[in-house]
Amino acid sequence: MAFRETCAMEERIAMLRDYDSGAFSVRELSARYGISRETFYVWRGRRASGEAGWFLDRSHAVKSCAFRTEAELVERIVAMRRRFAHFGPKKIRARLFLDAPGEAWPAASTIGDILKREGLVEPVRRRRRPIEQGRPAREPLAVNSEWCVDFKGWFRTREGQRVDPLTVTDNASRYLLGVRIVRPTHEEVKPDLERLFHEFGLPESMRSDNGTPFGSGGAGGLSRLSVWLLKLGVEPRFGRPASPQDNGRHERMHRTLKAQTTRPAAATAAEQQERFDDFRRHFNEERPHEALDQRPPAKAWSPSVRPMPTKVDDPWYDADHEVRRVRPNGEIKWRGEHVFIGEALAGEMVGVAERDAGEYLVRFSHHDLGLIDPEKTFHRFAPPRAWRGETVETKQE
Repeated sequence: MAFRETCAMEERIAMLRDYDSGAFSVRELSARYGISRETFYVWRGRRASGEAGWFLDRSHAVKSCAFRTEAELVERIVAMRRRFAHFGPKKIRARLFLDAPGEAWPAASTIGDILKREGLVEPVRRRRRPIEQGRPAREPLAVNSEWCVDFKGWFRTREGQRVDPLTVTDNASRYLLGVRIVRPTHEEVKPDLERLFHEFGLPESMRSDNGTPFGSGGAGGLSRLSVWLLKLGVEPRFGRPASPQDNGRHERMHRTLKAQTTRPAAATAAEQQERFDDFRRHFNEERPHEALDQRPPAKAWSPSVRPMPTKVDDPWYDADHEVRRVRPNGEIKWRGEHVFIGEALAGEMVGVAERDAGEYLVRFSHHDLGLIDPEKTFHRFAPPRAWRGETVETKQE
């Protein structure tokens, strides 16, 4: 029993003993013991009731609550948490409504209290967020208008095998199209994307970072993979360097993927791939997403209406373009000189159009690569890296 509570009980007994002596009035006792006269009468009445522990504090907790969650619902909430250990109260509530929409499930805050009471919530230290200073407005995305592709950071299995998970999502619906262990090379990434394109159709664009094999430091930021995408009619979109927030939706999925499949890693790469496959099914079909009104991504996604073509043609150029095929060493023949354009375009047809002051614009498909100056020197363009919602303007000054 706490020291302060013990002292309070002794003072109550002493106060009523002083009262019984007749030497003090109620007003004097109230002032002496620092209480109101009403409180004195309460304790006197408690003693007069004959209650053995009249001098003890009583609990202020309610004896019953009309809004207490029924025990059967509590059991189902706890069972759902044990089934989906990574779900918070909002997702648990959404998942319960999906399974039993007619049930009167409690609010997310009540579910959170139940999980805490059952010892199923670990306290998380919250970090203060910096004050936002405003962002460009983002354009609304349609399903399959933009896919995101990236590698989640590599790690090793318990047997020491290196694992590089290639992930692809639809940006609008958050649908996880693929998680495959492939090496981060053109030779392995291209076949996996081909498999997805045959299965799900083509997106309008593909967002990625600037690293290999998606982008490069060459003309227009193009790599062999992004050149291939352009020939398919898929626009490559590159984020700003060192700005993963430009692809925040995909990065958030990576955090969930890491938490649920790699802690700890599987023993072998084959077992790790099985975990990825199970996670993809769970993420798409079972896990509610707050941005989708607590629906799983599979409820918001549908395959693309653009099929993978059986034949990939060379790009077409307007009549004011002179067409050159890039040699295996990345050069074109221009006005009697060999001009280096880029090895990523080896074997491809580029168009060259005259501009002012004797300069010539070089482009592949509709993607501007750079300028050839009057001295036959090629000046490459960086890729257009507008954040989603900004207007892309390639300056050619």
